[in-house]
Parts: sequence; C-alpha cells; structure tokens
Amino acid sequence: MTILVTGATGTIGSALVERLLAAGASVRVLVRNPGKARFPATVEVVQGDMADIGSIRDALASVRTLFLLNAVAADELNQVLIMLNLAHAAGIERIVYLSVTRAHAFPNVPHFAAKAAAERMIEDFGMAASILRPNYFMQNEMVLKAAIHDHGVYPMPIGSRGLSMIDIRDIADAAAHEVLRRDRAAAPLPSTVIELSGPDVITGASAAEVWSRQLGRPVHYGGDDPGAWAASMRGAVPEWMIYDLGLMMQRFQQAGLEAEPQDTERLADLLGHPLRTYEAFVADTIASWKESA
Repeated sequence: MTILVTGATGTIGSALVERLLAAGASVRVLVRNPGKARFPATVEVVQGDMADIGSIRDALASVRTLFLLNAVAADELNQVLIMLNLAHAAGIERIVYLSVTRAHAFPNVPHFAAKAAAERMIEDFGMAASILRPNYFMQNEMVLKAAIHDHGVYPMPIGSRGLSMIDIRDIADAAAHEVLRRDRAAAPLPSTVIELSGPDVITGASAAEVWSRQLGRPVHYGGDDPGAWAASMRGAVPEWMIYDLGLMMQRFQQAGLEAEPQDTERLADLLGHPLRTYEAFVADTIASWKESA
C-alpha cells in the first residue's frame, strides 16, 4: 500500500522520503511544482498543495498511511484542517502528524496554535495517529552564516531558559520509524504522542559559546530583544512570519523548551542510537560552510 508524504520537498520531508524508500516502501508525495522536485523515479508525484481540495483527494486515493507535515504558513490552520477532514473522509486510519513541543502551552503563537488545533481534531475524530512533537530545529541555524561566521554574533533571541534543540536527522529517523510501524501493522495501532528533543539545553549564551569553540574565535550572543531581531529579518521573510516567530521567541524567553529526561531517553531507545548533539551539529555546519566557500 501507498504512503503519502506531505512537505516532501522540505528538509525533513525529503529526508523521510529517502528513509522510506531505503526500507522498500511505496511512496507518493504532494508537491506544488513537480518540475522543481528531485525524487527517484519510483516516487509517485501528485501536483497540488494543501489548500487545493481536488489535488488532496487525488493524493489521498488508495493511501494506507499519511505523514502530515505543514510548513509554517499564514493559512496553516486552514490547510491542516482541510487535510485532516479529507483524510478522515477517505477512511485513512494510519497517520503520523508532525506537531511541535508544547503546542497547547503557547496559544498566542499562531503556528503553535494551529498545531494544537490539529492535535485536538485528531483526538476528537478518533483518528489513529502518532503525534510527533519536535523541539526547536538545530538546522534553523544554518541560515545564520552571515551573522555568526562573518560578524561573530549569534542573533537568535532565544533567552536564558533554554531549548532542547533537536537535529532534523533525528526527527526524520523518528518519523520513518513511526510511519513504517503504522504502515506495516496488521491493524491500525493506538494513538501515541512522542516528544522529540535533543540531549542538550541550549541558551542564547551557550549557543554562542559552542560556535566560538568550533570556529576558534569569539562569537557573542546578540541579546534578548526580539525587536532588533525582527528588524534584521525585514525584507528576507514575510511580515506575518516575522511576527509569528517573534512571539515564539518571546515565549522561549519566558518559559523555554527544556525536555524532560524521560522523553530524551525514550527517543534514544526508539531510534536505537544516541541523539545528535548541538556541538556535533555546529561542527558539521561549519564544515559544510567551508566546503561551499
């Protein structure tokens, strides 16, 4: 039977597709522009997006298992509710949904609130699902080369409470495990929630220290002012996204996103390997910057 992967051209989705193909799975993807998609010939590509009812119905036809990933978008809530309604109508009983850590605790952050609503809908509809709740992605930092490498500043105003950042390779490993587990089960499995967090608690200051150590020269934390960060982002991303992420940074400063020890232990046991560290991610990123120079 077929596995449908949404968000398949993104970093997590593309890594998941690779893992599923390596396991011999039959994979279909829903993409906006097939001409720009780079998938092996064995992957079935459906053109469309998560606001296009017809293309979603086409993509869901004869699907056994759904991996649902919504990128942060201005209409994210609308997209995910449409997709879940259509998946429910299609009778899909095997779902893996990529949510976010503590979605219900940050109700004023738009993309957190959208994911909390999706989780609630899955529960209310009685849909059999694995809810994956990732912490802040380490790979979000790969776009910070100019600030970190060129100017010696770690610019993300994440504060001093700390985030248990996770490497997206571990997210993809967890997603592949759950998709294959559900797809290969003789009958739909009970719903479960899996917290996805890394082994290190990273603050703004400690992130700067890691980058300093790996670069061999000083990198300073840019401070806790989300307004200064927002000003630096204008023109690079849409205003609604700056506002959304700025609210997230404020909540990070207030509450942090530190994992519970039992959650990281459970995830390492599930993956069968140690969780990737922030130090290793930074070392890998600096090496990739040197290769591309």
